[in-house]
Amino acid sequence: MKKIFVLTSLMSVLAFTQLSAVDGYEVYKSKCSQCHIENISKADVVKNFAKMKAPPMVEVANQVKGNIIIGDDDDDVHRHVVKLFIKDYIDNPLLDKSMCNPMALEKFGVMPSQKGKLTADEKEAVAEWIYDRYDGVKFQ
Repeated sequence: MKKIFVLTSLMSVLAFTQLSAVDGYEVYKSKCSQCHIENISKADVVKNFAKMKAPPMVEVANQVKGNIIIGDDDDDVHRHVVKLFIKDYIDNPLLDKSMCNPMALEKFGVMPSQKGKLTADEKEAVAEWIYDRYDGVKFQ
């Protein structure tokens, strides 16, 4: 499992929020939900694992948010760095950047690139939605 450490002194300059008229949940529903279930329990994943196309979004969010660690626990910087990772991963998913557990990688492989399928505003909106939607929501 990979962990990313970022010193906030280097990242604090980047901690800003971009306003977007695009609704992240709508982007998720139209672009991501065909493969990623929004929320599901671990018990239901076990029951439905053979039919699933990709890890559930709740687990994706938990893995990404949990594996990106900010040196002084600055929530704004953490949010910004997680969003940057998500936006980059949408276009450039690579095995060496994956934060999925090994069983999920074995089952689903690496996500196909979505480059050109989402606008910059859509990527920003869905990254914000993923971060905020799963705030305090655990994959259990």
